This record gives sequence, C-alpha cells and structure tokens, in this order.
Amino acid sequence: MLNFINLPAIPFGDWFETFIDFLVDNFSGFFDFISYLIDNLVIIFETVLSFPPSLVLALLFAVLAYFVSNKWLAIGTFIGLLLIDSIGLWDSAIETLALVLVSSVLALLLGIPIGIVAAKYKKFGNKIVRPILDFMQTMPAFVYLIPAVILFSTGNPSGVIATIIFAMPPVVRLTKLGIEQVPAEVTEAAKSMGSTSQQMLLKVQLPVAMPTILAGINQTIMLSLSMVVIASMIGAKGLGADVRTALSTVNIAEGFEAGIAVVILAMVLDRMTQALGKNKKKSTQ
Repeated sequence: MLNFINLPAIPFGDWFETFIDFLVDNFSGFFDFISYLIDNLVIIFETVLSFPPSLVLALLFAVLAYFVSNKWLAIGTFIGLLLIDSIGLWDSAIETLALVLVSSVLALLLGIPIGIVAAKYKKFGNKIVRPILDFMQTMPAFVYLIPAVILFSTGNPSGVIATIIFAMPPVVRLTKLGIEQVPAEVTEAAKSMGSTSQQMLLKVQLPVAMPTILAGINQTIMLSLSMVVIASMIGAKGLGADVRTALSTVNIAEGFEAGIAVVILAMVLDRMTQALGKNKKKSTQ
C-alpha cells in the first residue's frame, strides 16, 4: 500500500528516557531514601508475619475469616494455608504476603484521597485524573518494571513501586464513583442540618460510599498480588521468585506448587475483602 504522506516520527520513547535520566541525575538521593523506607517497611511486615509459627498464623487468619464471613471460609483458609506450609512454600508465601500488604496499603493511602478529591472537583477528576488512570490501566504491566529498576534498582522496593502504580487505579475510580453515587437527598439533609464539608465527607459521604470503596480495595489487593508475582523479574522476593526459577529450569512440579500457593493466597484475600464489602453494604441498608 502506497504511503503518500511521510509523517515525522515522534520520539516519545526518547523523551521519556530523557525524563528518567533527568530524575536519576537530580533526585537519586530522594529515590534512595524512598527505596530505603520501602525496604525496611517490607522487612517489618515480614518479621511480624514470620514471628508466630505457621500453625498459629494460619489459625489467626482462620479466626479473622470467621469473623468477617463464616465458618466455611475459616475452614478453607486454615486448610489452604496449611497446604502452603506442607509443600514447603511458607516462607515464600510470607514474603509475598508482606509485599502485597505493603503495596496495597501504600496504594490505598495514595488512591483513596485522590479519589475523594476527584469526586469533589469534577473538572480535575474528569480531565486530569481520569486520563491518567486510563493510561495506568492500559499500559502493559511489564513496562512499569523498566523505570522502576532504573530509579529504585532491583529488589523489593522497585517491585513495590511498580505494584503501587499498577494496582492503584481501581480504588481511585471506585472511591470517586462511590462518593458521586451518594443520594442527593442524603447530602441535602446533611447540609440542612448545618454539616461542614469535613463533616459531610467523614460522616455522610464516606460511610455511604464505603461498600463501593471496599470493592475498589478488593481489586487493588488482587492486582497487587498479580503484579508482585511479575515483579520477581526485577528481584522481588516471594512466590514470584519461585515461579521464575521454575520457569528458567523448566521445573513443572515446582512451578505448579508455586502457582497453587499464589491461588490460595488470592482466594483467601479475595473472599475476606469481599465479605467485608458485603457486611458493610448490609449495615448501610
């Protein structure tokens, strides 16, 4: 097919590389500090989760599952975690869980306030936040690994940063959506009673929107788990490293066992966060 118009090549990649080089040259100390904080935060989570014996921690998770859901989830959680221990992947599962918790907590601490601001200021939410979220969600996950390695080197910190960027959009979107869907009569009633903007947010909008926000939290945790496995390619620890090792050695048994452990963690975290959302929805009705 003939091409009658010779369009100039736009070097987007070169521009981005120049931007990353600028950050490395001028803010390397800042990125080293962030890397140090994240690394120590992961170590703290790992230490806390590793302190009790596997049986005790599995029992604690089962009790938590019972209180947020029912006895069947508690039994399934207990059996699933003991299965991970029985195949010798308990330490890797703890490392993965620590990475997921750190990534999820940081993503929520950043994402929920952004969603609140985006809901309050419509133009900011629709014209700035929304296109950025579209970009973040459609960009292939592997692409985030490259700048993360350059800025934060290899290891857990770069994996956490890449995971935060990948997993944050759902909680931003659903926080914004939940606040926007608060019935107008509810907000009008609060205004008529003299509520300030802060009281309106904390006592009316957030409680009513909480089931939707919890759905966003659930999605963020699930995306964090999937990205943490991918982040093993840049040195992140945990079950992802076991999957990568099995892939490099074509070890079917090791890969299957690591995959089963990831599935169990995903099911436990998913069912527990879903149960929290359902309980909150029932309490608001």
